[in-house]
Amino acid sequence: MSRLNINTKLVRRMLVGFLQDEIWKVGAKKAVLGLSGGIDSALVCHLAAEALGPENVHAICMPYKTSNPESEAHARLVAEASGVQFSVVGITPMVDAYFDQFPDANNMRRGNKMARERMTILFDHSALYGGLVLGTSNKTELLLGYGTLYGDMASALNPIGDLYKTQVWQLSEEVGVPKPVIEKKPSADLWAGQTDEEELGFTYREVDELLYRMVDQRADTTELVAAGFKPEFINSIYGKVQNSHFKRRLPVIAKVSGRTIDRDFRYSRDWGK
Repeated sequence: MSRLNINTKLVRRMLVGFLQDEIWKVGAKKAVLGLSGGIDSALVCHLAAEALGPENVHAICMPYKTSNPESEAHARLVAEASGVQFSVVGITPMVDAYFDQFPDANNMRRGNKMARERMTILFDHSALYGGLVLGTSNKTELLLGYGTLYGDMASALNPIGDLYKTQVWQLSEEVGVPKPVIEKKPSADLWAGQTDEEELGFTYREVDELLYRMVDQRADTTELVAAGFKPEFINSIYGKVQNSHFKRRLPVIAKVSGRTIDRDFRYSRDWGK
């Protein structure tokens, strides 16, 4: 896995600087994030605490009634280790009130609703504290489309979106994320017993190696097969990347004028400042 090894000290400085620059230049001083008890949000929490000071970071744990109690316990462990402000806002009443009208809804619909409910809470607390919402989706999840549009994929800033899951583990060791969080099986905790790798059908380490060659090195199928990857695995992952591309773009706007937003009217994020 040497291809995916990163200089953790350098990347740490880069991401801390990124958070400071992007938050301070819009006049904000604080950040808000969902702290799930998983490694991705734990890493973002530690980076934000280092960048802004723990007193300026508000981490919110948002359990559902079927959430594993270990998730909240690990979220508290991360909050204590990083020193950030921590609170718990349960989402059971809101989610259940909705699905009382749709009792036959499957796990996917319920999971998406939970993810979006959590994001509405984070953006409400963003208004409460005057802080920007931080994203916690890593590069592996974003490429595979393994996330909920306008749910966990929504944010104002995402410091780890260019880090593969394998690299998230590496950087988490560097910044001091608690060991129980690093060593646990990745899970979105959407329903009892759910794990990411079981749901996906492969391990993060396997897919990261493929995605790195496919995306970063732009290797074609022939090169990937020569590197030892099975054609069916290559095709499956390529399909996931291609079919989820809409999640990585702003909504498509129908063009009827000479300057269409995001097509012709395109400026950097800092335009006008």
